[in-house]
Amino acid sequence: MMQDRVVVVGAGPTGLTAALFLARAGVPVTVLEARSEIYEDPRAATFHPPTLEMYADTGVTAELHARGILCPQWQFRGRDEGLVAEFDLGLLADVTPYPYRLQCEQHKLVAILTDRLAAFRNVDIRYGVPAATVSQDSAGAAVILESGEAVRGAYVIGADGGRSVVRKSQEIDFEGFTYQERFLVVTTTFDFARRGFAYSCYVSDPREWCALFKVPGGGPPGLWRVVFPTPPEAAAEDLLDHVGAEARVRGFLLTDEPIEIVHTNLYTVHQRVAATYRRGRVLLAGDAAHVNNPLGGMGMNFGIHDAVSLAGTLVRVLGGAPDDLLDRYDRQRRHVANAFLQAMTIQNKRVLEEKDPAVREARLSELRDTAADPAKARPFLMRTAMIEGLRAAAAVD
Repeated sequence: MMQDRVVVVGAGPTGLTAALFLARAGVPVTVLEARSEIYEDPRAATFHPPTLEMYADTGVTAELHARGILCPQWQFRGRDEGLVAEFDLGLLADVTPYPYRLQCEQHKLVAILTDRLAAFRNVDIRYGVPAATVSQDSAGAAVILESGEAVRGAYVIGADGGRSVVRKSQEIDFEGFTYQERFLVVTTTFDFARRGFAYSCYVSDPREWCALFKVPGGGPPGLWRVVFPTPPEAAAEDLLDHVGAEARVRGFLLTDEPIEIVHTNLYTVHQRVAATYRRGRVLLAGDAAHVNNPLGGMGMNFGIHDAVSLAGTLVRVLGGAPDDLLDRYDRQRRHVANAFLQAMTIQNKRVLEEKDPAVREARLSELRDTAADPAKARPFLMRTAMIEGLRAAAAVD
């Protein structure tokens, strides 16, 4: 029935995950996407253990394994020091059935979710329908499209990204800051594993840090993405130029060997959290609710966790439970967004870019000691693998 329908704005990982978990529970869903087709530009690509657990019963985890690359260890390096610490997620084998990271591009997840949703008669996905605003009353909420059409449901989920129309329509503040430097992502065919790099690495340097990880691409042997900070005054066209990008990668590797550049991407990086995830019948999830730097590969996962939590809560409310459960969703997810997602990603960047020699050496030494001692590595991995954060969310009433 229309009064039970949930309208989801945004057909990315968060929106489609919410739609899938709602549809599986019998809730009719309409998904509205501004773009006319699925995007394939380089975005997130890391899946942490809890995310794989959440998707397991839906069949999505099996498909991600079929298309992705397993990353059981990840490394922290110094540009001059070389390998500083290697962390083995196998230490968590008694905690999760997926003691590793899985690398698979975001657009492949979107395709998997879209295919899964096609099997549900209670799901309608519409592309090329940008939202203009959202209104609500005591009986429901409506997404007003730019065309003027109103799409009505019992609740609206804003999963429409960092520039969320849904969030702005409800006049919800997006609190935080924006980094001055932009991040350059260079995709290359160069195989960093030949140099001893794990499939996920973070490289500290006071002059120019970087992070790199392997993705499946179109198939073996796969591709590598390298993330560099860039000065705010640099021209975008210069940064995106493949010749300059090749020189940057060659400079990092200290080689004259030709490096094939497949793609370059430049984006502004924010650390922000919405002041609330709920305004009446309008809920926020994913990048509409929080944005962060990519160091740690947590943003997409966190949005998926939002979606699963919110879908489960809406199923209960639509089934007759008190709607103040939605306030609990807000408290739980916003708490861990601040205490874990923001705190960890901000700290990750600080460690990589630290310029004070004494502070930098102390941090590298701490990482060495942590990786070398399983008793220290285990709680560290519980936190970085996003398991501790989920437990902390569940503890919030």
